[in-house]
Amino acid sequence: MNDLITDVKILHEETLNNLKSSKANNTIRAYRSDFKDFGAFCAKNGFKSLPTDPKIVSLYLTHLSIKDSKMSTLRRRLVSIGMIHKLKGHYLDTKHPIIIENLMGISRKKGNYQIGKKPILINQLKAIINVIDQDRENIEIKKIRDKTIILIGFGGGFRRAELVSINWEDLEFVPEGVKIIIRRSKTDQFGEGMIKGLPYFSNETYCPVIHLKKWLEISNIKSGSIFRKFNKGYTLSDKRLNDQSVALLIKKYLGVAGIENKNYSGHSLRSGFATVSAESGADERSIMAMTGHKTTQMVRRYIKEANLF
Repeated sequence: MNDLITDVKILHEETLNNLKSSKANNTIRAYRSDFKDFGAFCAKNGFKSLPTDPKIVSLYLTHLSIKDSKMSTLRRRLVSIGMIHKLKGHYLDTKHPIIIENLMGISRKKGNYQIGKKPILINQLKAIINVIDQDRENIEIKKIRDKTIILIGFGGGFRRAELVSINWEDLEFVPEGVKIIIRRSKTDQFGEGMIKGLPYFSNETYCPVIHLKKWLEISNIKSGSIFRKFNKGYTLSDKRLNDQSVALLIKKYLGVAGIENKNYSGHSLRSGFATVSAESGADERSIMAMTGHKTTQMVRRYIKEANLF
């Protein structure tokens, strides 16, 4: 009998672990962050946040709209509130008419067009690489690391989280360039993986493959994360860069180059690759094969903007 209880306990613990693993850690953190804001709204107004009812959620969405939050924010918060209820074993009808009709009304008033972060185009990319080369404050090893991050990120249409997750074991240099294995990404929660191929560029100054080889040589990295933090004194640590570091690098060097950097982010490398590819005549299927987009909606937007003129 005791053995049976122990077995059931183990199964219960493993089931809980499986449920936690069904969503990426970043996704769970986002749900909790969104729900925390909803909880604060409920506490302030004397409402119950868990479990709650559709009327309270609808009031919260109206509250966000008055604060001039984007429609994408409202929809994300709604998903988060619903998911937290599910994870806690409660039912919440997020499709209730009082929620859906309210969202439709808010959408009509606000409009649906979302202004995204700007893509980094060829001229901005060249300006960034040039200012890194001219930066007298940075030592050579940091210059090579920063240039490699930006060129690989742009050349492969990487998400910033994918970029910093690359390990030495994920690289295979071939005569045409380099193959990079992406073991997991935002739209690949089950870790099926994909391989990106980056070719040699005719202009070595902006070639991601040549810079990657230089970086691996000067850093002497033979295993583990290829993009790492520096300790004080510019000694290379074993700690992996976080994805926010990519956004900070881009903003820093755009500013040094004299380019307004407010509307750029880590995503600007990926959207830049897609936009430049579209300008060069690449079709949506080819772009999606490189960027890993699962739907055509965003890629078609890049193509439309690339063909405006």
